[in-house]
Amino acid sequence: MRVAALLLCAQAASADVIFENHSGALPEHVYSGGWEHFVGGGVAVFDCNGDALPELLAAGGTAPARLFLNRGSMTFDTAPLPDMTGVTGAWPLDADGDGHLDLMVLRVGENQLLRGDGDCGFTPANDLLGFDGGDAWSTSFSATWTDEGPVLAIGNYVDRDDPDGPFEACDDNRLHRWDGNAFAASDLSPGFCALSALFARDATGKTRLRLSNDRHYYVRGGKEQMFDLAENRFLGPEDGWEDVQLWGMGIASRDITGDGVSEVMLTSMGDQLMQIAGPDGTYQAAPYSLGTYAQRPHIGDDGRPSTGWHAEFGDVDNDGLADLFIAKGNVDQMPGLAMEDPNSLLRQKTDGSFEEVSVAAGVATTARSRGAALADLDDDGRLDLVVVNRRAPMELYRNVTSDTGNWLRIELRAPAPNTRAVSALVSVQTADRRQMQEVTVGGGHGGGQTGPLHFGLSAATSATVTVTWPDGAETRHEARANSRILLQP
Repeated sequence: MRVAALLLCAQAASADVIFENHSGALPEHVYSGGWEHFVGGGVAVFDCNGDALPELLAAGGTAPARLFLNRGSMTFDTAPLPDMTGVTGAWPLDADGDGHLDLMVLRVGENQLLRGDGDCGFTPANDLLGFDGGDAWSTSFSATWTDEGPVLAIGNYVDRDDPDGPFEACDDNRLHRWDGNAFAASDLSPGFCALSALFARDATGKTRLRLSNDRHYYVRGGKEQMFDLAENRFLGPEDGWEDVQLWGMGIASRDITGDGVSEVMLTSMGDQLMQIAGPDGTYQAAPYSLGTYAQRPHIGDDGRPSTGWHAEFGDVDNDGLADLFIAKGNVDQMPGLAMEDPNSLLRQKTDGSFEEVSVAAGVATTARSRGAALADLDDDGRLDLVVVNRRAPMELYRNVTSDTGNWLRIELRAPAPNTRAVSALVSVQTADRRQMQEVTVGGGHGGGQTGPLHFGLSAATSATVTVTWPDGAETRHEARANSRILLQP
């Protein structure tokens, strides 16, 4: 274990993180439903009209999914959206390469690709794009691009038609590859009830598909999975991919050691597992002292294990150190898990470890949270927070932390078909720190976001930005702090 690599340079302490509750600014929305909606319940965050204010699309379960148009100053209006129930999650992406953001909407039933018009209008496009939405219980999604075009990975949960289900009845997952005219679908088997999926560069630097699976419904031999798209096979111990078994719920990815390779956060029932990327291309479990396991409620006297769902990294105080939010909540009434399970906000300290600050920050709520997002919703340079709860109203928090550091937001554009430069690496170098983020579509639980990458700069007033584009080309740019920049190859 490279514990020394977790130690980062010391700097002056920044202000306490504070969020204001603005939940009343959202039209009321609840993710509802029975056992088919114990899981899911995510939120997609994306700017669908080009005004630099991200919109929100919230899954509804048995209630209709809803699109909230961002009017600024943390106010939102309901916008038209095709009437869809059974929605478990949604992810924004430009699937057809026309420059406008589309939506991949997962459902209990037929999944829907919605084509965007650049002004927050969306129309069903399964037939237009030759996409087979199937009739499964879909719960996870990720996308990448090859030379031929987009590849969509959809993770499915329990096979509802299996007479022996739900236990031992995990459904097969599906890959949809663009063939120039339509999406050709194929099974990705075996499936172990995937609740999160992410195409991203692994510790070896190769883009691969990681699947995090729910052990509650595991078939025998079920485990976390890594799929190599180029070789069309799952990896095993002979590839350096060690077997890991979790009640897997969500995936988050971010370089926290400063070596230019992303660590991976896996949420579950019980321990939340941080995997540290090693120089040999393998992963090791983070030491307990890192402070990221978050395995019990941090308020109250309930000693039963936590249930972690959506995880997301983001620098909430702009000190140049990535923090971590974890949405938590009991599946329903599972007696072995904590019932009052507060969400976690883990702030990274200057020594590389994390501390729980959600109570002081005002976000330690105990509804059954599912999906969430850290995003600058009011365009003030600070990451705000939105949380979707099961059978309880959504929550919205404005980041009002005072004396935060400087910041930089970087957005990429590229020629079609991969107009958002998915799989590009963005490195930001200041005098005392190098940070890196990858442009991805997927991960989290039930939703994700597409938009500018947010970097905290601490006291730095400028930075050198290096972009490694999906084709391997590299460009360098000088940027001023507290600005938003749009870069192209």
